[in-house]
Amino acid sequence: MTEPLTGVPWPPDPIHTGRLVLRESEARDRPAFVELQTSPEVTRFLGGPQTADVPEIPERWPGSLVVELDGAMIGHVLVRRWAADRRPAVADKADLGYLFLARAWGSGYAAEACGAALDWFDRACPGEPVVLITQSANLASMSLAAKLGFTETERFEAWGAEQWVGERKVPPASGGTS
Repeated sequence: MTEPLTGVPWPPDPIHTGRLVLRESEARDRPAFVELQTSPEVTRFLGGPQTADVPEIPERWPGSLVVELDGAMIGHVLVRRWAADRRPAVADKADLGYLFLARAWGSGYAAEACGAALDWFDRACPGEPVVLITQSANLASMSLAAKLGFTETERFEAWGAEQWVGERKVPPASGGTS
């Protein structure tokens, strides 16, 4: 089980990258969230399409960031914390997750958005490790994990498929000594 981040300043100011804006969700994002949840292509490695039971303002909690391109939502990046009773490789650690609309695949948006979210997390929670879990069959996600600096810590079987766990090295804290 995962839970929202606690103790982080929220919401952050919008995060701007070269092409994208990461921000808190708004009511106008609801159709894109519905599309993410109901798309067989997007949810292929997540157990398949889910029902479109989406609140008016979806996913509005600390660590949940809408990815916007040219004023429209194209994806969702989330950083949440795994409960202490989970697998040792992930227990009490922040977890990076992401979903992008299929039409946004292949343009590097996921790497750009996830990199920006990790930079935000490093500033908000310096020194904390981050894990990423994906199906080992999800080659695009495995490639993204490597680009973001995640290295394998464990594999396990769940939900009828092999799962891959990677952890990102904790960046050194900035600042000097007194």
